[in-house]
Amino acid sequence: MILYHGTNADIESIDLTKGLRYKDFGKGFYLTPNRETACRMALKRARLFGGTATLITYELNDSALQSDLKVKVFPEKASVEWLLFVDANRDRKSQQPVHDYDIVIGPIADDGVVLQLTNYREGIYSPEEAARLLQDRYLDQQYYFGTEKALNYLHKINVETI
Repeated sequence: MILYHGTNADIESIDLTKGLRYKDFGKGFYLTPNRETACRMALKRARLFGGTATLITYELNDSALQSDLKVKVFPEKASVEWLLFVDANRDRKSQQPVHDYDIVIGPIADDGVVLQLTNYREGIYSPEEAARLLQDRYLDQQYYFGTEKALNYLHKINVETI
């Protein structure tokens, strides 16, 4: 399977300690199967932090999802379980990791999702209502790699500037 990472510089070696903690699935390395999504991320990162918009292409060994790795796969559409998982990972009051998965696959929480997460946190909507309101939205997909063991199944095959 081909996955993409959009950034502002080439990555020689993935360093999981550099990931940000309060992301959708926690601190880790994120990729997407959607080239256009990765290109948008690369352009945004270069605009915000400098550098050159860079698209890195990786191949995920298909055996990873059938190996002894601990993998969590969410449906492609918003679900209550996914919404609560993203909310827990983004909770800045929590100091401990929310999960111990090696790989997590599921929708990206874009700005529309963040709005519904805020409405849920403020008690405006229940998790069920917030997830239902997101059902008609197309949400790009992401692959989270949280352990060195999972990264062993990922191989860089191309780097290009955008």
